[in-house]
Amino acid sequence: MALIVHKYGGTSMGSTERIANVARRVAKWARAGHQMVVVPSAMSGETNRLLALAKELAPAGVPDAAYLREQDALAATGEQASSALLAIALQAIGQPAVSYTGWQVAVHTDSAYTKARIESIDAERVRADLAAGRVVIVTGFQGIDELGNITTLGRGGSDTSAVAMAAALGADECLIYTDVDGVYTTDPRIVPEARRLRTISFEEMLELASLGSKVLQIRSVEFAGKYRVPVRVLSSFTPWDIDITEEARSGTLITFEEDEKMEKELISGITPSREEAKIAVIGVPDKPGTAAQILGAVAAAGIEVDVVIQNVAKDGRTDFSFTVARGECERAVELLRQQVVPALGGNVEVASDKHICKVSIVGIGMRSHVGVASTMFRTLSEEGINIQMISTSEIKISVVIDEKYTELAVRALHKAFGLEQAGSSKKLA
Repeated sequence: MALIVHKYGGTSMGSTERIANVARRVAKWARAGHQMVVVPSAMSGETNRLLALAKELAPAGVPDAAYLREQDALAATGEQASSALLAIALQAIGQPAVSYTGWQVAVHTDSAYTKARIESIDAERVRADLAAGRVVIVTGFQGIDELGNITTLGRGGSDTSAVAMAAALGADECLIYTDVDGVYTTDPRIVPEARRLRTISFEEMLELASLGSKVLQIRSVEFAGKYRVPVRVLSSFTPWDIDITEEARSGTLITFEEDEKMEKELISGITPSREEAKIAVIGVPDKPGTAAQILGAVAAAGIEVDVVIQNVAKDGRTDFSFTVARGECERAVELLRQQVVPALGGNVEVASDKHICKVSIVGIGMRSHVGVASTMFRTLSEEGINIQMISTSEIKISVVIDEKYTELAVRALHKAFGLEQAGSSKKLA
């Protein structure tokens, strides 16, 4: 008998019919002798609906802590409703079940409303119910701070809740059920030949999540890595009565066993991100402290910076460019013009470009192979695609290009690295 955590996304919980199917699937696992904990998201579209209502009534100006506190209390009700509905559906088919909110368990977090981080989980109540033969349903996406305030973990936070619960309970595996049947070499909507991966390393999944892959929230992958929780991504739209052994081996397993795979797969995935913008601070003094002055002001405003590049200096001046989330671009530009440019002096200008895309290739095989970067750059050159910025890590190369070339770049790179067939990464020149 194993202790298994299931997580179901909003699409999987999107109607009473789908909730009933989730209940049948969970009951199947429970009747096979497994202890079951389920972490559901709110029903599809519910969180957006609730936040839109809050926005209609929100005070003017920048949201303050008082407003964000109430927004979290409101948003958390979506998961509470879906958890109770799932418990009712399980009870209706004869499977004992009980639902708990994040603060009943309790999931302890810090006080950063809308983006709280989990600090600890008191799982004793859950263990007692499991021992009594009940399926335990715990709301995802939420917790409680030290003052008793309800907090939420940010979009996609139910993934993090599920992995954190699995870690707290010492679960044998955490199964993330979603509307895709695993992790692919790239977006199948861009490359129909994209291949589902049977396994992917934790490091590769962490890079893909951080670079824009929508399969898993990055914080859930971080949790999995920190506590070595085996995580499997699979589809909730397979028949609920599929053979449990077959289901347990389906999808994509995020694994910590890399050594054998490293020699077989050079590149595991390619991911594009259209959610960034480039900011250039032009004509800044080429002297120590300038970069810290620019990025320090941006960081102080809570704006995350990604790719950074500085041009060769000329006549004591240089250009400094970096990328931020597209939604933060205007705020960052205004901040730089008001606070940083006057301090730098001279004819410093700030320009921005929202029509960019970051395309990244990821693979632990890069550690033991040379020529990956040259193959990537040559492939893009042959397609007439200009590279604006470059960022690398031990197992990742990212380039910033014009957004209009996004799909062309992904298709060309997918073919260049032979990702359409398992174990067929092409030999590099």
